[in-house]
Amino acid sequence: MRRSAHKITPDLTHVDSDGRVRMVDVGEKPVTRRTATAEATVVVSRQLAKAIRERTVKKGDLLTVAEVAGTMAAKRTADLIPLCHPLPIQQIDVKVRLIGRRVRIRGTVITTAQTGVEMEALTAVSIASLTVVDMGKSIDRGITIQNIRLLEKTGGTRGDYRAVSDSPIRQP
Repeated sequence: MRRSAHKITPDLTHVDSDGRVRMVDVGEKPVTRRTATAEATVVVSRQLAKAIRERTVKKGDLLTVAEVAGTMAAKRTADLIPLCHPLPIQQIDVKVRLIGRRVRIRGTVITTAQTGVEMEALTAVSIASLTVVDMGKSIDRGITIQNIRLLEKTGGTRGDYRAVSDSPIRQP
């Protein structure tokens, strides 16, 4: 496959002037404490919600396994997303709760580094969501993952971010 002969705009942070993908050099950025929190919601059937509540899902304690999976995933983010930097993560907190027919997943990741942990928090809730699907699919084939999003981040040169609303996701 031949690369295009034209030069790529210098405004692209992860593409060099020849159009090749590259990891950004964060060496000159200040080391700061950085946090990120993300969430996801998984909608399940009444039957699966009951099995989760009663801890009768055949693969085991779905909520606990999803928390462990999210934690493990956050630590592997740089292996999963090509241009992410490996980071010295100081804390990962993944909480998975059943609220009615919704499994609410929230993940917070903390580091002191030169780049943020937004992708680690998003990876944590994404993989925790997929774990809910994997563990519950024998009871409910219609499981739906909804609204994976960043809730907030702190630290870094671009400042803090908070989503418009951090309230639980509601269905109409």
